[in-house]
Amino acid sequence: MHAYNRLPSSGHSSPSTPSSPRSRSPRLRSSSNSGGGGGGSGGGRVKPSARFTSGQQPPRTLANCITGAILSVLVRRQGIFLFAPLLYIAGILFYMGTVPFDVVPIIRHRPAPGSVYRSPQLYDKLRPEMNSDNSTADAVRLFTLPSMVLVAPLNFSDFFVSISTIWKNSYRGGEWRPCINKSSGEIPESNGYLYIEANGGLNQQRTSICNAVAVAGFLNATLVIPHFHFHSIWRDPSKFGEIYDEDFFVKTLANDVRVVDKIPDYIMQRFGYNMSNVYNFKIKAWSSISYYRDTVHPKLLEEKLIRISPFANRLSFDAPPAVQRLRCLANYEALRFSNPILSLGETLVSRMKERSANNSGKYISVHLRYEEDMVAFSCCMYDGGEEEKRDMDAARERGWKGKFTKPGRVIRPGAIRINGKCPLTPLEVGLMLRGMGFDKVTSIYLASGKIYDSERHMKPLLEMFPLLQTKEMLASPEELGPFQNYSSRMAAIDYTVCLHSEVFVTTQGGNFPHFLLGHRRYLYGGHSRTIRPDKRKLALLYDNPNIGWKSFKRQMLSIRAHSDSKGIEIKRPNDSIYSFPCPDCMCRTNRTEDSRSSSVT
Repeated sequence: MHAYNRLPSSGHSSPSTPSSPRSRSPRLRSSSNSGGGGGGSGGGRVKPSARFTSGQQPPRTLANCITGAILSVLVRRQGIFLFAPLLYIAGILFYMGTVPFDVVPIIRHRPAPGSVYRSPQLYDKLRPEMNSDNSTADAVRLFTLPSMVLVAPLNFSDFFVSISTIWKNSYRGGEWRPCINKSSGEIPESNGYLYIEANGGLNQQRTSICNAVAVAGFLNATLVIPHFHFHSIWRDPSKFGEIYDEDFFVKTLANDVRVVDKIPDYIMQRFGYNMSNVYNFKIKAWSSISYYRDTVHPKLLEEKLIRISPFANRLSFDAPPAVQRLRCLANYEALRFSNPILSLGETLVSRMKERSANNSGKYISVHLRYEEDMVAFSCCMYDGGEEEKRDMDAARERGWKGKFTKPGRVIRPGAIRINGKCPLTPLEVGLMLRGMGFDKVTSIYLASGKIYDSERHMKPLLEMFPLLQTKEMLASPEELGPFQNYSSRMAAIDYTVCLHSEVFVTTQGGNFPHFLLGHRRYLYGGHSRTIRPDKRKLALLYDNPNIGWKSFKRQMLSIRAHSDSKGIEIKRPNDSIYSFPCPDCMCRTNRTEDSRSSSVT
């Protein structure tokens, strides 16, 4: 019994047999059709295609034979397609063999925008128009004089900025004021002694000190004056009391944390008077305060003396208010530079104000990181050619032996520059400041170490700002002599002069500008008064050969305005309290309250 068939029946009850494969061939069909006397073919006029008798084929050319053979092989042997790529490559190689290599065009790819140091060429292009723009600077300064009489309306967008009016933004709820509460009660009996080793440069050590105060207070431990670890890069053997006022530090913390200058003999006797015998905690970076409570505190109670080395960045920025208060107290109140450093620093501040009489005693400070070790560590390329490459390779090997020559390590200077990680050169700093509206007679204090290839790199900056000063220019050799071979003490002098400037310009990341940001906010009502340029944007602008002075100036003014708007920022959970003191170390001052208090007085 057959299955039901829905196709029309041909008169048979069983399915029809499939046609033979031979009957599907066009050649067989044409032969059978031509031999048959199908209806309508006999007796009529013969068609042109039927001129050949049955069994006789039309003549075929050689091309038809070859084509037919290839198609037949491709159809019946489809695996030949696997060899098609090989045939294609063979054809290309055959063609290339007929072309001489000296006529093959070489395609040169243009480097990505912002990946090449072209600032000197940009300076040469913009300098004529930049210098001619200087003629408007005097008008602004004259306009600020009380006796000035306006005879014509002035277009302020064409004028250079006055330092006195650069900061226009303030917090809507009013300014901020320092408000660190100090304890008045007695400190409970100590649980033991905490000894820490502060590593790094001046401000990394400062981080360690402030965090040590916070941890000691939290654990109710007696803090031993921190020991400064000698570093192969900074090479400064200074002790705590040679950089900071040790007596003032102890006195300021007296009601919150016990601080001593040495460990008692009866404790050290247990360890053979050898600190290497004291249990040393290897604490992970950014550990939470709960780690100190759960892990460090029991050991402190057991041993009565613990050591933490190294200690930089070993405490999370996100901590309870009690811990943050101790950090604030240590950084903004207890840490004061030693009298020799403070005295010279204040002297240089006075001299800068004297040289800034044309701007009401206000000056700009710039933190420039273009020392040899900084340039070497960045792995950026500038315009010094082979000599620069030899110098940087030698400096990297001296300071970080083998770090940059490890197998498999790939250094891409262009990508580093695009990402804004390259230190700005003195020329680039000068171009930026002139674009932001600071004219030739602006007083500038340059905080820096020894500039790499200083004679060549400093020349354009001094052309743009001839009143520029450094600590070496402001101080006599006799005044600077006691600090000359101590990098941390020299950095402390720079820190003091930068702290009291009207405008602070940071050109590279690091602890120095981060601490200054917070300290300036603490002193100036919550506003950092700091210019922080977008270095990714600068890399693109400095590599643009088509930009004109007006367009360049407009971009620089935009960067300056952005820094102003970001002057007052509130600390977020993972931000550093040393850069963002609001609201942990400062309280908001309501404007209405200020106006009432001033009217009463």
